[in-house]
This record gives sequence, structure tokens and C-alpha cells, in this order.
Amino acid sequence: MRAARDAWRSDTAPAVDPTRVVFVDETAANTTMDRRYGYAPRGDPVVGSVPHGHYKSLTFTAAVRADGMVATQVLDGPMTGDRFRDYVTSVLVPALRPGDTVVLDNLPCHKSAAVRTAVEAAGCRLVFLPPYSPDLNPIELAFAKLKRLLRSDGHRAVPTLLTFLASVSRVFQPDECAAYIRHCGYGLPHATPSPNRY
Repeated sequence: MRAARDAWRSDTAPAVDPTRVVFVDETAANTTMDRRYGYAPRGDPVVGSVPHGHYKSLTFTAAVRADGMVATQVLDGPMTGDRFRDYVTSVLVPALRPGDTVVLDNLPCHKSAAVRTAVEAAGCRLVFLPPYSPDLNPIELAFAKLKRLLRSDGHRAVPTLLTFLASVSRVFQPDECAAYIRHCGYGLPHATPSPNRY
């Protein structure tokens, strides 16, 4: 595993154009996501409602590239090989540009021949991260922020959770996505702040 990570850092990552790389992954979201901690004056208990009992899980799939989050989809239930193939052909491929490099982790449903065929037919290249390497995948940083937002907003009903997830790509601005890519070791130059930014 260490050799695969070293090879990725020394060979694969430097060969990838950071402005043309697309990181794809999925994460779970459910109606019980809530803040894990609360604050109250010393000596007073933290008071708040926490969901319990029946809950609904959804799978949120997305792609992060230097100019933002694209190709988002929400599914009821877990990701399967057939569902991922359908996502790639109907959602991801239309968002790709010829010459892009699509990066996936090693989830078995990502490795079907149909996925590779669809990506390559779009004029793109498909590569897989080394095993157990979420630190090399910028979309993991985006998903960490997504989960913080879900916990802080407390979307406890399926309709509000779906509405939030459907519009979440607007939350991730291009400069933020570029920073995620830079943080994970891909050679993206820093943006020059515009004079009117501050």
C-alpha cells in the first residue's frame, strides 16, 4: 500500500493537469444527522431535540473539479454497481470535457468495465486512487463540509434534506474547490485575489 501511495505522489499526481481533473465519490446523508455537541452556560444542561427512531438514508454522489462541484445526484438507498454505471452515463459524462482525468477510489462498484467505457468514450481518462487514501481525494474535504452543514441545519425530514442536497453544489465555490485540490497535493496555482474582493 505504501508503494502505491508513493507511486501516486511521485508519478500519477504530477502527471495530472489539476485544472482538468475530476474527483468523483459518494457519501451517505440521513435524517438523523444533527450536531454532536452543544454549549450552555456553566452549570446548565444543554437542551435540544435529537432525532431518534425511524430515519431515512440517502446517497449523495458528486464530482469536484477546480471550477466547482458538478454532476450531483441523490439516490434513495446505497450505491450499487448498476446505479453507479447509470450515474456515470447519465450525470457525470455530460459534465465532462474531453481531456479530463476522472479519479475514483477503489469501491468495487466503481470498477466496472461499463464505467471505464463510458468515461473513455467521452474522451477522458479514468484512474483509481491507491487503496485507503482519502487524504489524496479532495472530494472528501467537500463531503466533510457537507456533513457539517447537514448537522448544523438539522434536516430531519426527507423533503428538506432532498431540497438541500439538490442545491448544495452552489455552496462550493470554485476557489474553495481549487483549494481542496491544492491541499491534497495537486499542483494547482493559487488564485490571485481580485482588488474588489475585500
